Amino acid sequence: MLVQASKITFNRKLAEGAFYMALESPEIAAAAVPGQFVMIRVGNGLDPLLRRPLSLCGVHEDGRIFLLYRVVGSGTAILSQMNRGESLSVFGPLGKGFRLPEKGERALLVAGGMGIAPLIFLAGKISAVLSGFYAGYGSSRDQVPLVDLPMGDAKVSIATEDGSAGHRGLVTDLLEAGLVRFPDGLPKVYACGPLPMLKAVSIITGKKNIPCQVSLEASMACGVGACQGCAVKIVGNRGAGYGHVCQDGPVFDAGLVDWEVL
Repeated sequence: MLVQASKITFNRKLAEGAFYMALESPEIAAAAVPGQFVMIRVGNGLDPLLRRPLSLCGVHEDGRIFLLYRVVGSGTAILSQMNRGESLSVFGPLGKGFRLPEKGERALLVAGGMGIAPLIFLAGKISAVLSGFYAGYGSSRDQVPLVDLPMGDAKVSIATEDGSAGHRGLVTDLLEAGLVRFPDGLPKVYACGPLPMLKAVSIITGKKNIPCQVSLEASMACGVGACQGCAVKIVGNRGAGYGHVCQDGPVFDAGLVDWEVL
């Protein structure tokens, strides 16, 4: 884990409220794996006081890290106004990332809303074994343009709840339809998004005994497990207990998460 003063190389608006940022952070870029995140300090004063957690959307061999974020509060609003050449304090890479598919295995990715960010990073790493990438939004207005994002040649199938783009319905509809194409040798599933979506993905994959990893989102103050603010109940073959999204995750095996208490 490193704390670096990282210079912004671009901060582009992709859609209403959605931004794509690149930062010069070579040591973090060299160490990062898909599924990890960074903590960003967006100001020098006391407001906002805490760093903001953002998933890594990708890295580049030139030492840049990429972030995809949506403006949801004062911290991200400040971040959206920052320009090329300005510097941010970046802490990371943090957390445990995805376990990549092993030789001979395939993968399906399932994203909900801005949960697509860490899966873009993953898609860029495993494009050769990617069997499907599904992304769900409430409406086409929420959809993030994916042109020029670091996801290799991965193609994304879209679902919107109001039918304004792609499949009309939930992204889990696409997952269930996609799994039918694999009567044997079902691919591993990787997911990130809102908790109801992740719970549904866990149920679908659990019924078919498909290995599934989920990246959880949580409010974080420290990013290293000290504040105890992002505890999640763990069940399954590790017994009952609690893990912390920032330290034991954000990636967990779906079957180990107690979805009933989230």
